[in-house]
Amino acid sequence: MMEEIIESAVYLKEKTGFTPKTGIVLGSGLGSLIDEIDIKHRIPYREIPNFESSTVEGHAGRLIFGILGGKQMVAMQGRFHYYEGYPMQKVTFPVRVMRLLGVETLFVSNAAGGLNPEYKVGDLMIIRDHINMFPENPLRGPNLEDLGTRFPEMSQTYCPELIERAKEIAIKHDIRFQTGVYIGSPGPTLETPAEYKMFRILGADATGMSTVPEVITARHAGMKVFGVSVITNLSEPSETDKPTTHEEVQNVAGAAASKMRVIFKELVLDL
Repeated sequence: MMEEIIESAVYLKEKTGFTPKTGIVLGSGLGSLIDEIDIKHRIPYREIPNFESSTVEGHAGRLIFGILGGKQMVAMQGRFHYYEGYPMQKVTFPVRVMRLLGVETLFVSNAAGGLNPEYKVGDLMIIRDHINMFPENPLRGPNLEDLGTRFPEMSQTYCPELIERAKEIAIKHDIRFQTGVYIGSPGPTLETPAEYKMFRILGADATGMSTVPEVITARHAGMKVFGVSVITNLSEPSETDKPTTHEEVQNVAGAAASKMRVIFKELVLDL
């Protein structure tokens, strides 16, 4: 796999001439953050050696290279999901390519279901920790020694300094936010009422089907990580007559994207 990662990184370096220090992964309905970037290159995943194609509605499926706050950055406009049938190594492959390109700080975002009864639809949840419910760890198998240690330490998976700075930014701009634990599971089914209840008992505040594998891979490679969930729907285990649709998720995420853009942009300027 290391040869494939190098091949992809070399291709992108030659095509763009970029050495970005910041990477961003944009989740469902959150692609409008791209509007803040002075875009220099748009590269569809299908054109990049060894990349897969995102098949989910709301995910554009391309790498964006551009300037944000005077700094080079790269953004995934759409991610790969385990539920699409890709093995974990392919789900997290772009993160490893980002590391070889020079990325030191990774920003991740997602649309998530709210488990905490204090949350409201449209809230931003700054992720302070996560629970991995995927059936496979992306680091399973031979360790890529050129990227990281066999047993990466995960006590501060999400950068405390970036979390505190994000809170300050949110307060300054009067943005409603929460700070909580994200639980990632494989999907693609949305959770049953019993599963929502179980996740809450485990200590999770929001649930989704992404992010955790990418974050594990980023930390393995020594990147700092900052993450935000947009709460697009609320779990109500006692009310089974309120189904959630993917269209609803996209609509709420799109409406909340402007608030997330403010936080991400100012954090990048601070780096």
